[in-house]
Amino acid sequence: MNDTHPVLMTQTMRWFGPTDPVSLRDIRQAGASEVVTALHEIPNGEVWPQEAIAARRDEIMRAGLGWTVVESLPVHEAIKLGTADRDRCLDAYRQSLRHLARAGIKVVTYNYMPLLDWTRTDLAYAMPDGALALRFEPVALAAYDIHILKRPNAAESYDDAVRERADRRFHAMDDAARRKLERTIIAGLPGSEESFTSAEFLRAIEGYEGIDEDRLREHHIAFLEAVCPVAEEEGVQLVVHPDDPPFSIFGLPRVVSTEADATALFARVPSASNGLCFCAGSFGSRKDNDLPGMVERLGDRIGFVHLRSVQHKPDGSFHEAAHLEGHARMPEIVAALHRLQQRSGRSIPMRPDHGHQMMDDLRRVTNPGYSLLGRMRGLAELRGLERGIAHAAA
Repeated sequence: MNDTHPVLMTQTMRWFGPTDPVSLRDIRQAGASEVVTALHEIPNGEVWPQEAIAARRDEIMRAGLGWTVVESLPVHEAIKLGTADRDRCLDAYRQSLRHLARAGIKVVTYNYMPLLDWTRTDLAYAMPDGALALRFEPVALAAYDIHILKRPNAAESYDDAVRERADRRFHAMDDAARRKLERTIIAGLPGSEESFTSAEFLRAIEGYEGIDEDRLREHHIAFLEAVCPVAEEEGVQLVVHPDDPPFSIFGLPRVVSTEADATALFARVPSASNGLCFCAGSFGSRKDNDLPGMVERLGDRIGFVHLRSVQHKPDGSFHEAAHLEGHARMPEIVAALHRLQQRSGRSIPMRPDHGHQMMDDLRRVTNPGYSLLGRMRGLAELRGLERGIAHAAA
């Protein structure tokens, strides 16, 4: 440890590319030194061209920012399902890793959730101060699953109390409210690479018939065994984002929800390129995940950090809290990350996540969870927290 100059996290913000309403200049003025981004315009399963990667990197650098973390390079459903197109998609993934490495990318984020990226039932949950937050409510999910999606045997996924409340909720909604719930759950969330109608979504779910947690986990391990050798060769770390929410929804299996899931994955694929994106909000959506302890125990595998907090409610719902509030125990998490960085001598890229829509952003079109001002507030709070911890430890 260098007592004079402690190692601090690399401050980043997510940027969705040239169409993002938050500009690179905005991000730089917020205090970040890097962005994390992806070529969202490239269809899943296709190779990311080296020229397109270089052009995006050069655009970012001209704005005075760096780009060393990709979020995300999606894993095609054929790989998760193990279908005939799997080998072609694996070849494309390996080639994309090679191209990214040549552009200076060091960390590549991905998730292994079937079909969906993060899922919420309300993208504009009103907070007491007038800001808007993202919210997940089991009753609303059940109302959609049972009555709108009409997934076969969906009712069996919920207990009696949730089913009864979901029935009442659905019948109290008018057509506009039902359409809004449908769009919220399945249509075009930030970071999601596919968008479905309910009919298409139901057909996609049916494609997972026979894929339980054990089989999906084996496909995940096979994916890593196929791509980690290239990642090692190119000096890239693959970091898996945990499931969000970290439990099964729509009857689909999820396999990166707990510390035990992550530990088992690293044991099966011990390659140093097999790493973790530690998302405090995703892991924190389960009350049984010990977030500071996970940083201590999994720290050598952590290559990227999302810092956010959720507020749990007794009915099983949760919403995005302010970054230093909620149930995440953020001071303990950041203190554990600080100790990890001093031990390892490496600066871990960090970004604030899912900020509230607030102030002037309430009057602007923004990507849900990714407005500027809420994330800027979060970044400033996290920056101050880390520097205070570093000062106290010096």
